[in-house]
Amino acid sequence: MLESLGLSGMTESVYRLMLAHPDWGVTHLAAHMEVAEGRVRECLDELADLALLRPSWDRPNGLRPVSPQVGLAALLARAESEVAERQRQIETTRAAISAIAVEHHATHDRDHVVHLTGLDQVRVRLEELACTATSECASFTPGAAQRPDTHQAGKPANQAALERGVSVRSVYQDSFRNDPGTLAYVRWLTDLGGLTRSVPTLPMMMVIIDRSVALLPVDPTDSSRGAIEVSAPGVVAAVYSLFEQVWATATPFGAPEPVNDSGLNPQELQLLKILSEGHTDEVAGRRLNLSLRTVRRMMSQIMDRLGAHSRFQAGVHAAAKGWLGTTPEPSRH
Repeated sequence: MLESLGLSGMTESVYRLMLAHPDWGVTHLAAHMEVAEGRVRECLDELADLALLRPSWDRPNGLRPVSPQVGLAALLARAESEVAERQRQIETTRAAISAIAVEHHATHDRDHVVHLTGLDQVRVRLEELACTATSECASFTPGAAQRPDTHQAGKPANQAALERGVSVRSVYQDSFRNDPGTLAYVRWLTDLGGLTRSVPTLPMMMVIIDRSVALLPVDPTDSSRGAIEVSAPGVVAAVYSLFEQVWATATPFGAPEPVNDSGLNPQELQLLKILSEGHTDEVAGRRLNLSLRTVRRMMSQIMDRLGAHSRFQAGVHAAAKGWLGTTPEPSRH
């Protein structure tokens, strides 16, 4: 339960026993848990590293557990701070990408930019890059960025890349689970060794090959307008940094969905944030790639979980919990 704070399952059990029986030593703990004393000592070392144990005032050379209100709260605050820093880095990288793109457009460096007009040119180039990739293919796929036939067209190249030992990492929107075609494709890709994760929202469609070439949409809201192929090292490095930041916070496909103390998952928390910024249900639906009906159903469920009787009250409760600024580290149930 406390793995996200750095405690292994065994160490958590030792900590809970010490809270219940503060006078027990290693021998008692090991006997109760039916494990070797050496394993208990390893757990005690882990607890000490996490500042969850302190020297006992009553027993020389003994240890006492730090109360959860103090020790675990400190670990949670540290985890929240790390998440906040990660989010700050993502926002900084996003701003850098925008600045680099504007500067690059102004200088019109033809040696590092190729314009691909329409979906046909984009698909052909993606197939070429997948066939020549030597180390990695990384991509963002917003919910409506690709049609079902695009998945079928890309299967042979992706399979060949994986068989050559190329790492294939893909980030989708959480809403992909609502699309049977995309869900089937992700399962197929995962079975072959591809790595897939998901987040509530993605800024745009993006493909990076071998950290040297990136394909970015001409218009993030309309993939049919084509893409630009960028090979300028600075731009590719910035785009790849954004991918890594998002990848680090995304949920692996097949893993239990993370939820917070009120049972809200990242998609629901993102919905709260979008609506709290004054956007309409329609805007929230477009960003999350969800139908208007689904957005309203989700909001109704969120209000019930928060014990709120109105959207305003739900926003107040969510703000009080710190959900509308930086998303707190979720606990997994």
